[in-house]
Amino acid sequence: MEDMKIWGIHAGSQGEGDSLFLNKNKPRIAIGWSEVGDLAEISADREKYKERFSATYPTIKKGAIPTLAGVLFRFVNEMQIGDFVVYPSKMDRQIHIGKIIGNYTYVSDNKYSNTRSVEWLKNIPRTKFSQGALYEIGSALSLFQVKNYADEFFSVLSNNEIIKEVEEDDTIAKVAEDIEQSTEDFISKRLIRELKGHPFEHFVAHLLNILGYRTRVSPEGADGGIGIIAHKDELGLEPPIIKVQVKSNDADITPDKVQALYGNVGAGEYGLFVAINGFSKKAREFAKSKTNLRIIDGDELIEIILQHYEKLDSKYKAIIPLKNVYIPVQVENE
Repeated sequence: MEDMKIWGIHAGSQGEGDSLFLNKNKPRIAIGWSEVGDLAEISADREKYKERFSATYPTIKKGAIPTLAGVLFRFVNEMQIGDFVVYPSKMDRQIHIGKIIGNYTYVSDNKYSNTRSVEWLKNIPRTKFSQGALYEIGSALSLFQVKNYADEFFSVLSNNEIIKEVEEDDTIAKVAEDIEQSTEDFISKRLIRELKGHPFEHFVAHLLNILGYRTRVSPEGADGGIGIIAHKDELGLEPPIIKVQVKSNDADITPDKVQALYGNVGAGEYGLFVAINGFSKKAREFAKSKTNLRIIDGDELIEIILQHYEKLDSKYKAIIPLKNVYIPVQVENE
């Protein structure tokens, strides 16, 4: 089956497509965006699909159009009769594996208007697949090609038996790592895009409030190298006084900027530099040489955010929307 493709497909967040996909009389796979119309009318050109999609949904962000239009293009032009398809049903918790047996058809009176006939060959419990395979078919896209774990799905079809349950799955650590990295990247991008400049100072001040400090944020504009004054007592008269500088750009902070902050730190005071991205090697060396100077880079900042996320103000949760999930971890044998 080396020359065959295997596709993954989803049917809505609540599995609304189950009745259509798994219909005993006429099973079909399908994708939505019915407002685009009959895709067979569009020439097999990705740019034409982008143009039609953009014209149909003018409010969708431009950056998302190539991905979404690409889903439609692949469903019509890249998916072929004889290809295989994997459908993880949310309703019966089974992985359904089938073969495409029909060309693209447009059904105008259905939410899932873009369809293809399919013959389901096997349905296997999710627990029989490796965590890596489940992770790959959990893609955020409604249609995608399965590549990394295609052999595992083909194995189910070629062997007339269910896969043996995996006792030790070396994909677990990779899955957890990918999820963590994706979350960190998401937070970093949202901070850079939504809290650029002075708003980032207010965000850092809010974090310091959560950590038990009282803060004063400098007025927008020239701050003399000090964006925030933090202290423990109500009036800010008792030591330690912490002078804070923050940077929301995505470039490494050079040593001169850290030195400029430290130049404003008086006897008995502390300096703190917070940067969304990070610091150059020399900037880190300078900070390390000063006992009353601390730097926090993007990685540590995100760690602090995750540790105290539930205490964030609702306006910041809206900027960085996250939810609690449990992910598998690999436990070392004693």
